[in-house]
Amino acid sequence: MDTKNIVVIGAGPAGMMAAIRAGELHQKTILIEKNPTLGRKLLLSGKGRCNLTNVCGLDSFIERFSGRGQFLRDAFKKFFNADLMRFFEERGVKLKVERQLRVFPESNKSDTILKVLSQELQKNKVRVVCKNPAKDILIEGDRVKGVLLKNGKIIPADRVILATGGVSFSFTGSSGEGIGIAKKLGHRIVSLRAGLVPLETKETYVKLLEGLTLKNIRLKFSSGKKELLSEIGELLFTSSGISGPLVLSLSGKVVDWLEEHKSACVDIDLKPALSPEQLDNRLLREFKLSSGKSIKGILKSLLTRRMVGVFTDILKINPDKKVSQITQMERKSIISLLKNFRLDILRPKPIEDGMVTRGGVSLRDINPRTMESRIIKGLYFAGEIMDIDADTGGFNLQAAFSTGYLAGDTAAIT
Repeated sequence: MDTKNIVVIGAGPAGMMAAIRAGELHQKTILIEKNPTLGRKLLLSGKGRCNLTNVCGLDSFIERFSGRGQFLRDAFKKFFNADLMRFFEERGVKLKVERQLRVFPESNKSDTILKVLSQELQKNKVRVVCKNPAKDILIEGDRVKGVLLKNGKIIPADRVILATGGVSFSFTGSSGEGIGIAKKLGHRIVSLRAGLVPLETKETYVKLLEGLTLKNIRLKFSSGKKELLSEIGELLFTSSGISGPLVLSLSGKVVDWLEEHKSACVDIDLKPALSPEQLDNRLLREFKLSSGKSIKGILKSLLTRRMVGVFTDILKINPDKKVSQITQMERKSIISLLKNFRLDILRPKPIEDGMVTRGGVSLRDINPRTMESRIIKGLYFAGEIMDIDADTGGFNLQAAFSTGYLAGDTAAIT
């Protein structure tokens, strides 16, 4: 195998894995990062715990992507969840599988993962250049010839792997410059939208619930005749709306609905394990046993304390009203709100607040078997810069590692 000059732009998980793989194959590899340190966004993943991957099967894994998961089939065949777990376990990292088959380091620290990646870069003699962003990729004919840095220096390159990410979590340095470079080189760009993003609501009373997590609830998003039902899980109230795993996972579709129909709402089933009839029987039983109690006291057994005041305000029921005085209509309205606590969705939070970027370099311009550009020879893509995104649960990070590995591998051997 001839030795090549391989330049990887972007030191997130995709870029680091690409550089490590190219280095393993004894290529002269340089990793360029605009930030002073590597993996800034990686350190935030999984709320700082690093949800590396998910141990569900290949077909289920692919289904978690926004209709474009089939593009990743070759990358996953080359380097999938078991391979990624083995990579870290062989280097001394103990892993654990949590609910919904999510994989984390036992340390619960993203830094554990970053340290291994940094050590592997050093071990495989990858030259790391920080605090010097790439300004452009130099082309001769239809082939890459080098990378122009912001300081004016030119690094000759036989292969370039562009792994600069999207524009989400912009404070980590994700500003979309790699997407701009790709566009200038003739690649089609799918419009950028927020993915895995909190949603803002019309109802301002959510401010009263800020920071409150609701567990074991179910969501039903709707827009016109379209509906989307969540699994049972968690929701988090923010100062202006809702977030949490269930919201983030379904937010991409809701964002699309808002762009298309300009309106959407969500119904929160606060008691998904109970039918309306079961709730009615429970209330009747409690009313009979505690006729002297206030409705506020009864609701405290059904809701978190902070929800009770908001709940009674919406129903326009005096919280101190005795349950013996609650009418049948009021009881039915309580059951209805427990099963359908509705919020109107105004908009997503800005794209910079999204955990991932939807859109990016069009997959039509990338060979899925190699991650090489179909337009510029010797140019490869990896990670979030491409138009691929998935639910929460380790899927996006696995895609970054897998496409990075494939790009590094094919750039080195072809």
